[in-house]
Amino acid sequence: MIEHHLDIQTTEGAMNTFITHPEEGGPHPVVFFYMDAPGKREELHDMARRIATVGYYVVLPNLYYRKTREFVMARDEEGFKRMFAMMEHLTTDLVMRDTQSMIDFVDGRKEARASALGVVGYCMSGPFVFAAASSFPERVKCAASFYGVRLATDHGDSPHHNTHKVKGELYFGCAETDKYAPKEMIDRLEAHLKSIPGLRSRVEWYRGAEHGFAFPQRQGIFHKPSAERHWERLFALFRRNIG
Repeated sequence: MIEHHLDIQTTEGAMNTFITHPEEGGPHPVVFFYMDAPGKREELHDMARRIATVGYYVVLPNLYYRKTREFVMARDEEGFKRMFAMMEHLTTDLVMRDTQSMIDFVDGRKEARASALGVVGYCMSGPFVFAAASSFPERVKCAASFYGVRLATDHGDSPHHNTHKVKGELYFGCAETDKYAPKEMIDRLEAHLKSIPGLRSRVEWYRGAEHGFAFPQRQGIFHKPSAERHWERLFALFRRNIG
């Protein structure tokens, strides 16, 4: 496997990014991996590596680069307060501008076959991958959200408002127990998805799982059966849509 830690230039600075892809057989289909609220870290690097091992060029940016190049979260009251402050400074518009910079970057990499993109996001980035599918419908061929938050809200920037623009396939993996993504919101999302003619989408519940179930270092939360099913669903989605 090949790995790089490099900066992607955006309109607002240098976005430090982890990239990994196979040594041979390129150019490889591209996957954008959007981090969760605790930030880009080695746990996510390992997940990016797992995606890359099955044949993808994976781009995992630090979405907090406007504030810091490395966010280290302490799992205490003050740490959560800092995390939510970091999370709240991001907007869909900012992340879509970053996504354009990521597209510009992979378009110039000979190892990447970037004509068709897959995107995946966890927790806070669920709405970002949803928005990417509608903001770049000719490029984003599939998007997967796992325990995504704020997927269907009354706010004007809720990503579900632009579902009619999506041309790719959407997948939403939802934890049975999730105070950040309650059942009422997911039911609203699913009803909306079903109302869009021709949309390819799936909402799936992970029974017995809690918010964060796919993260192997989330002690007391990691749920191996659900985590392995999430990999199965994700790789099948990529195979169907980007090869």
